[in-house]
Amino acid sequence: MILATLAVAAVVTGGFMYAADHVDAPAVTGASTDITDVYAFRAQDPNNLVFVGNVQGLLSPENTAAAQFDENTLIEFNIDTNGDAVEDLVIQAIPKNKKMRIYGPYKPTMTGSKSQIAVNELSVEVDVTPYGSAAISKTGKGITAFAGPRDDPFFFDLVQFRKILAGETSGFNNPGTDFFKGTNVMSVIVEVPKSLLGSGNSLNIWLETKKKI
Repeated sequence: MILATLAVAAVVTGGFMYAADHVDAPAVTGASTDITDVYAFRAQDPNNLVFVGNVQGLLSPENTAAAQFDENTLIEFNIDTNGDAVEDLVIQAIPKNKKMRIYGPYKPTMTGSKSQIAVNELSVEVDVTPYGSAAISKTGKGITAFAGPRDDPFFFDLVQFRKILAGETSGFNNPGTDFFKGTNVMSVIVEVPKSLLGSGNSLNIWLETKKKI
C-alpha cells in the first residue's frame, strides 16, 4: 500500500518531549488526517519508550461518540536514529474493522512523503476502545498498543495567546485558562522496548498522517 503525506507534526528530540499543532493546517482541519500532538517518553518500565500520536482534535463529547479512525489514513511514527532527519525506523498504525493494526518498528522500504506497509511486520492488533468504555490494550511481540478517544492532554490558553499577538496584553495569566478543557482527540499509543529502537543515545521522532492513493 502506497500512501502520500497530508500532514506532519513538528519534530521531537530525545527525553520527554512533545509537539502540538491544533487546527493550524487549513487543508486538513477537521479531517481524520489532522494531527494535534505527538509525544514520546519513557514508560513505567524504564526499558520501554511510549509513543503517542493524537489526531482529530477539538472533539466535543457529543462528537466523540461518533468519531472514528479512517481506514484509508495511515498514522506513522518516524524515528531517526542517526541524526540525519531521515526515518530509519517506522511504527505504522492503520485501522481495519474497528481494530488498530500496529506494524513495526522496522526499517521502511520508502522514506519521505510516501510509505509502504510491510504486512509481515504486523506486531499487534488491538480493538479500538469505544468512547466511554474502559481502555482496551493488547500486547504482541513485546509491543503494547491502545487506540481510541482520550481527553486532549494539551494545556494552552489560546484566548490569551491571541490577545498577546494582537497587542492587547503583554503576557499570560497565572493560572491560565485551558482552551482545550472538555475536548477530546483520537489517540494511538504504542509502548515499545528500547532494544527495538537501535543503540543510539538520542532519537528524532515525528508523526505523519498519510492518505491512501
